[in-house]
Amino acid sequence: MAINITLIAPEIPQNTGNIIRLCANTGARLNLIKPLGFNLNDANLRRASLDYRDLADVFLYESWEEFLSSSNPPNIYVTVPDAKISYDEISFTEGDVVLFGSESCGIPVSILSKIPQKNHFKIPMIPFNRSINLSNAVAVVIYESWRQLGFKGQALTHKKNDDYFT
Repeated sequence: MAINITLIAPEIPQNTGNIIRLCANTGARLNLIKPLGFNLNDANLRRASLDYRDLADVFLYESWEEFLSSSNPPNIYVTVPDAKISYDEISFTEGDVVLFGSESCGIPVSILSKIPQKNHFKIPMIPFNRSINLSNAVAVVIYESWRQLGFKGQALTHKKNDDYFT
């Protein structure tokens, strides 16, 4: 396992579907914390995740408290726009949790206030822009963490599927 991507109250099924696909392709675990803004059988979620859902480790939790009681991560990090450090200044370790808030509200203050400031980081952007797409933000962080972990688990060879090209 690389890291744990944890989405708190995600709202857009296409974003979560893209993140499922991303986690399947990088070995990251995906934790979804309710409430979800969609049904897990949503057609948009299925379309975005393609057939990767069965290849990804996806876990569903009723609440933040349930998630915390069932996991014991080395570190919990949060992505916030006003953090002092950038995502590439974090030294990720296997099993770390990275929290991402909902598309419209971010991470609830009740959770954010319990995470030490040293574990808050940002994804740099041009000034005066609000945010980047949630699935893109996850991609930036997941690939940096995976790079730091030596791309553990990556395929060293790639077999061409001739049926795909016919």
